[in-house]
Amino acid sequence: MRSTKLLFGVLLVLGCGALSVAQMQSPPAAKTPGEALVAIISIGEKEFTGAAEAMPEDKYSFAPSNGEFKGVRTFAQQVKHVAAVNYIFAASILGEKPPIDVGGENGPDSVKSKAEILKFLKDSFAYLTKALNSITEKNQLEQVTVFGEMKMARASVGAFSTAHPFDHYGQMVEYLRMNGIVPPASRQQNQ
Repeated sequence: MRSTKLLFGVLLVLGCGALSVAQMQSPPAAKTPGEALVAIISIGEKEFTGAAEAMPEDKYSFAPSNGEFKGVRTFAQQVKHVAAVNYIFAASILGEKPPIDVGGENGPDSVKSKAEILKFLKDSFAYLTKALNSITEKNQLEQVTVFGEMKMARASVGAFSTAHPFDHYGQMVEYLRMNGIVPPASRQQNQ
């Protein structure tokens, strides 16, 4: 009886381990440099957008004030900044003007409500994904212009565009927690 319970316990542990590994399947292998970058930005988009959706609209104007926080962006300004820069990076990668007036690095003044900001954000990630998908082995090292004057390899702009949202995501997580909100990505780990 004791060996049966032990065997059952071992099988249960092994079964749970196999289930965990099965749930963590890797995405398909990238066939182009652009696909490799899209895999990264997809993670960033999910976490960043989730954080933006988690903050109630009445807290979008929140910026920390206790301590050394003079002049920092509000939560809304963080989201608009990332969206605007997504458009700027994408347009540079594609060698075209952004499809909308992004209002510089801080986004357009006309985009104010949470719904408008979220739409601006989601549309920016769609445009960035399109741009990243255009990066190939053949064009990845071509020089493009970003921010009107800086020359960089197309793949370098693509790589930086995947890192930039994560910088601001960290700040947004702090803003959420300062308002008693657990970020969605952290909620998933606690379940």
